Amino acid sequence: MKNVHIKNIVLSAMFLAIGIVLPFLTGQIQHIGNMLLPMHIPVLLCGLICGWKYGFLVGFIMPLLRSGLFSMPVMYPGAIAMAFELGTYALVVGILYEKYHWHCLKALYKSLVAAMVAGRIVWGMAMSLLLGMGAFTFKMFFAGAFVTAIPGIILQLILIPVIMVKLGKAKVIKWRNK
Repeated sequence: MKNVHIKNIVLSAMFLAIGIVLPFLTGQIQHIGNMLLPMHIPVLLCGLICGWKYGFLVGFIMPLLRSGLFSMPVMYPGAIAMAFELGTYALVVGILYEKYHWHCLKALYKSLVAAMVAGRIVWGMAMSLLLGMGAFTFKMFFAGAFVTAIPGIILQLILIPVIMVKLGKAKVIKWRNK
């Protein structure tokens, strides 16, 4: 049991490091980052592979740490709202995926979609609280959470299952083709 804990700590640190570095592929251009959502992928993978507790911590810390180190995303309100959003992604995807008896594509997609919806709702609530109810409109929420993010959502729904299947075939994680 202690080895699993150590393994999860090491993997969580790796996912945190990937999440800190991956946005550099978007050239620190906020608009491209908002479209491709590079920090979301390692957070979702951490929640799936290490579990919700580790994933939540990595997801919550990542945008705050990245903002402190590189000023991207901007701390207020961006990084603070993202901390709640990314933490929620890992929490929901980790809990739901863990509950499924079979770890397969169907369970993975159900968990991913539920986490993406929950995380976006939490992000919207956080932005509303941080900016004020009147300042953050439903139009702003819908544009930021869904319209702008469509390329990143598609990327996540393709890339994460591919990674999970490969890890399953390599017997790194529990996986069942069903």
